[in-house]
Amino acid sequence: MTSPAQEQRDLIAQWAFDARPILGRFHLWLENVEVSWTRGEPAKEFTSDISFMDGSMERLFAVTGAVTALGTRLFGRYGAGKGLDKAGLNQAKKEADAISAYAMSESLWYLSRQLPENHAIMVCVGEGLMPKAGETPEMGSNPQLGFGRVYARPSVARWLDRRVVRLLNEDGYGWGQFYRDIKAAGITVWGAAIDTLENTSRFSKGAQTGPMTVLHLFDQPLAITRPYEGYMGNLFLPKAVAERAAEESILITFRTPRHQVLQAIRLAYPNIPPERIHVWTLGGKSREGRIGGLWKEWTDLGVDIVGDEFMLPSGMKAFSESGTYAPTYHIGPYEQDGERHLFLCDGYAASAEAIQAASLAPMLGLAAYICPFTSTFEVAYDRERLVMGLDAEAGDFAERLGDVLGRSADAGTAARFREMIADARDAGIPVGKPSVEAGDFFPEKKWDVLAVSGYMCPDPYSGAPGVEEAGPGRYRVTVRLASARGDKRITFTLRLMETLEQSRLVFNPLLNRFMAGEDYEHRPVKISDSGRIRNELQTLCSEALEFPQQDHIRVLFDRIPAEVIPPPAQAKLLEILRWYKKHHPIWFSWLEIAPQKR
Repeated sequence: MTSPAQEQRDLIAQWAFDARPILGRFHLWLENVEVSWTRGEPAKEFTSDISFMDGSMERLFAVTGAVTALGTRLFGRYGAGKGLDKAGLNQAKKEADAISAYAMSESLWYLSRQLPENHAIMVCVGEGLMPKAGETPEMGSNPQLGFGRVYARPSVARWLDRRVVRLLNEDGYGWGQFYRDIKAAGITVWGAAIDTLENTSRFSKGAQTGPMTVLHLFDQPLAITRPYEGYMGNLFLPKAVAERAAEESILITFRTPRHQVLQAIRLAYPNIPPERIHVWTLGGKSREGRIGGLWKEWTDLGVDIVGDEFMLPSGMKAFSESGTYAPTYHIGPYEQDGERHLFLCDGYAASAEAIQAASLAPMLGLAAYICPFTSTFEVAYDRERLVMGLDAEAGDFAERLGDVLGRSADAGTAARFREMIADARDAGIPVGKPSVEAGDFFPEKKWDVLAVSGYMCPDPYSGAPGVEEAGPGRYRVTVRLASARGDKRITFTLRLMETLEQSRLVFNPLLNRFMAGEDYEHRPVKISDSGRIRNELQTLCSEALEFPQQDHIRVLFDRIPAEVIPPPAQAKLLEILRWYKKHHPIWFSWLEIAPQKR
């Protein structure tokens, strides 16, 4: 009989073997692995899988979450934006996002070398493209992994990249043809929805809880055809409420008046009074115009709106200025202080978070009702939920828009809203449906998902710890893997194999290092620098890139806001790219630098 100590050594050895591409890339040594089951039938490690992929791939994705969380926590300048003005905080956020996006992108690249030969990972939706509440458009997008990023073996990646470029550039090449081409070629594409650093503001301000990385892998690509980030109304309830509502002929969607939702809740949970029903929504003054009426709907019914002093069973306080994804794991009835309570989520979220949370719903026994919103904060939720369903090409669009807004819509207002509706429609967002489900984003009737969460700081909703120092150069990092068949919490003990300063270089993008002053002209150049810089440009300044032809990227410096990359750093970046283009023209044949207008 194998002793427990030997079994643990075997466990560590197998995890280290499967994760060796990522551990080696980041110069990390795996010292320990602890696995516990949160949901599902516990099984001995390595004897069963919990998702559509095999166990070795699940382990690679778990380590991806851990490495991203660790690298961001150590080298993302945690707390660097505390006390700064809006511009300073925004810059600190972008630096943190750059580290998290780079760590995950590099992990996915090395992981993809272990994919079956005809498989690819394609990022279909990402977080960071759009300024959030309290930000302004000129701040630009944050570094992120967004639509069209492909990770696969070289031949498959080239083939798929070319189809993505056609999706972006050819009017006659749409989702249907794209998906038929994938099927005809015998290629399996795993779609991804990614937020490499959720709660970025909390991270940069040094908040004690909340920051995490979220990666959802699907067994098929999402039916999205271009970069998109907007907002979506979302109402998440226990499935028992939805089932009881159906029995009583109560139609539940995001548009349902909340007194009818409460009626269904009381039928499903008659022993939970309204004051012990807790509704989590985004909060803050900037959101009052949009969902203040929703808060009033609930409070008028005697229901509690979760505030920043709300104590969760984990012993940590909730927060509502951001972070719509993690509360999904806490939805449902629970016992606290000898009384039964119910927790649910309502309001709205950014589109990536809404899709991620909606894909969690079936595995957690929840019903998710989402509804496309506009990207503006000037319309209240009870009117906004109707705007995106309007026909933007109709001759009487301005008149209909005015009816929905409750005020006349001049030509400029009509043009702005028409553009928002068209952007969503052209990206494949189902704007014509009054209520949207996760399944509406998938081409197949059945779909599967593996959800990966890596915790940089403790998570109040699940009680998961954040990155913890276990000794000099040693860290404990917790990751959650969730699927329809199981939910596991995995804690890694990772040791840096370099000094902290050397590890900082390992986790920093090449371009960031060069812009900070590292000597690139005398550094040995490898052909892999070409791929790394190509990927880093797509992460750091996606809004400044064009894809004029197959395998080419054009950088338009005039489109890079100073808030994204400060002017001195832009000048340095231009110098770097020109140097590589001049001295390694074959390896950088894909790179085009557009003439500057200023």
